[in-house]
Amino acid sequence: MSNLYSQINRRMSRWLWCLVIVGLVASIPLVYHRMNTENTANNVEFVFNYKNLLQISDYKPNPKDFVDEQLTLMKQAGITSMAVNESTLNILKLSRRIELFSSHEATTLKQTQISPNENFTYILFSEQESEIEMKNMIEQSFKRLNINIHPWTYNNQNGLIVEMPIADAALVPMDLDPITMTMLKNKGFHIVASLSNHRQPFSLEYMEDVLKDLDRFAVKSVIIDGTSVPGYSKDGQVDDISSVADLFNKHNLGVAFKEMQKTDPMGYDTLSTQLDYNIFRLHNFTEKDASKLVENVTLKELNNRIQRFSDRFVLAVEDRNIRMILLNSIPSQSEESGMYTNPLEHIYAILDGTDGAIPRIQDAGFTIDSAHSFSLSNMNINSILKIIIVLGSISLIAIMMSYFVPSYVLSIFILGLLGSVGIGILSSNLLYKMLALGVAISAPSIALFIAINWLRNKQNTKVSANPWFAFILFLSTSLLSLVGGIFIVSLLDNITYLLYIDQFIGVRIASLIPIVLVGLYLIFFSEGLTFEGKILKARRLLSAHISVLWVIGAGFSLVVMLYYLSRTGNGGSVTSLELLFRSLLENTIGIRPRIKEFLFAHPLFILGAYLAIKQRPGALYILALGIIGQTSLVDTFAHLHTPFHISLIRAVYGVIFGAIVSLLYLGAWNVLENLWKKLSPSSDRKRSVNTYGNNLPL
Repeated sequence: MSNLYSQINRRMSRWLWCLVIVGLVASIPLVYHRMNTENTANNVEFVFNYKNLLQISDYKPNPKDFVDEQLTLMKQAGITSMAVNESTLNILKLSRRIELFSSHEATTLKQTQISPNENFTYILFSEQESEIEMKNMIEQSFKRLNINIHPWTYNNQNGLIVEMPIADAALVPMDLDPITMTMLKNKGFHIVASLSNHRQPFSLEYMEDVLKDLDRFAVKSVIIDGTSVPGYSKDGQVDDISSVADLFNKHNLGVAFKEMQKTDPMGYDTLSTQLDYNIFRLHNFTEKDASKLVENVTLKELNNRIQRFSDRFVLAVEDRNIRMILLNSIPSQSEESGMYTNPLEHIYAILDGTDGAIPRIQDAGFTIDSAHSFSLSNMNINSILKIIIVLGSISLIAIMMSYFVPSYVLSIFILGLLGSVGIGILSSNLLYKMLALGVAISAPSIALFIAINWLRNKQNTKVSANPWFAFILFLSTSLLSLVGGIFIVSLLDNITYLLYIDQFIGVRIASLIPIVLVGLYLIFFSEGLTFEGKILKARRLLSAHISVLWVIGAGFSLVVMLYYLSRTGNGGSVTSLELLFRSLLENTIGIRPRIKEFLFAHPLFILGAYLAIKQRPGALYILALGIIGQTSLVDTFAHLHTPFHISLIRAVYGVIFGAIVSLLYLGAWNVLENLWKKLSPSSDRKRSVNTYGNNLPL
């Protein structure tokens, strides 16, 4: 039995590689299907928050004229839609439909005594043409809350008294203003409705009435306003959310999903599932962003900020599948003049100025029009392909582990199969996530193991090779790492990853573990040492004399590692200098390769391979640093909300530019080496080289 196990175990590696290849072939249809899905939604919609325009107009001498003028300018700049919020008394006041007064202000206005125990809200209608519609909307909204309302007049101007403090009454949500929506439609704008869950208690009948009104204005998109979706209740019941989703489906409404929120709106997962992912991603240009355009800065800095925001919009559309950009802006007090100003002119420059975002987005193949969701379709053989890909992923992980425990590769594979079946029964999505993390760790690690073994063999056998073969070795290593990226994309091909509702887990783990594995393999496993030999080497390392140089080197390595981890994932901070360099790359070549790949890790890999081929001691430790570039290459494909072709081009650019930059590394090394030879006496040089080679701690 033991002999049979050993025989199978020896052949297992070849079989596992066959399964990896079959899994890779099975991934191709899923990757192709994903690319087709990404091409089904090429409309990009620029939306301005109409409430913000009203807030800005409140600081102008002729508010209505200002609004009309700006709407015309917005149309010219490429803004095609307006986001209309649920009405409140505050918004109706900004729209110049009503005037609001507290009880105290009404006393002053009427010059009559009002009870000191009264704290009501007084409303006067400013427009006769909208009075009846506004009166009905206000009465219905407050009567739903069982708030008493009375009519009143002042100087033949009709109004209402709401028995509620003005601070609360001004914020009570009401219907979307039909007069505003009519005006905006007449001016050629699409309407995007901003709906909240603020109307409590929730009424499905009321929600249906709201959506019927929106049908009159051909509303096709909704933005969720607030921390929860309409129909969400704190008791965890999802029936109302499901009913809201049914209504959205009935009225053919898509939902814009804001990216980069601290937390998703409560109930969003349920709503998106019930909508069958009739969802598209929204990028929010916040009020804080807009305020940066009116700060007291030089004209040069202002133009730089306009350019950066333009780049940001283009990047959002091309790199992150954003299909709606919501523009917000508020009036702010100028530090220079002390008067209130606004950034609208600069926002128009971002969109349609010199090197503006909209022409660049159109040049990239997108259309400025109403946004819509990706068209979803199922492949009949999807389940079969997924099983094959799962087998290929398990095989790749088993191959990686076989480099450390080759005698147990069969057992590892069987345990992997059994574990995958168990996890898959509990949750197939969890299984795919775990396997994706596994291949993200395994693919670049195996690629480095193979490169190290090849170079070890050349060093041990003293067989000469062209030093420029380092570039071929680098290319083959990168291609093997790419296998991990393709497996990730095919495993996590659900639309939730494309929309960034769900995401790849363990980015930092996938960046750190391969570094550890390659280090362990290089030190203990790449020389064919027995178990006793590994123990002796470990003891020798632990008992080695530690010099000050070692301490400095270890400290520097720790700082570099902490910085590397802090920059891994989506949350890392970026310096202004790097932002400038990124912008330069993006504007020059379109798609920016990762800086840590082509300026650091890839050139170090090639330098290490070049020196190892030339029999330089310690060269493999330089090459091992190249694992950072290989893990980064795989991590590029873990950004699943980025179009696949963008990730692929980014990885290819990283390899190409990394190879070019490595020529500088090689040139610098050869110059320094020749300089060292000229400055050092021959005997001292030989002695120092021999001493260095014999006393290498590793």
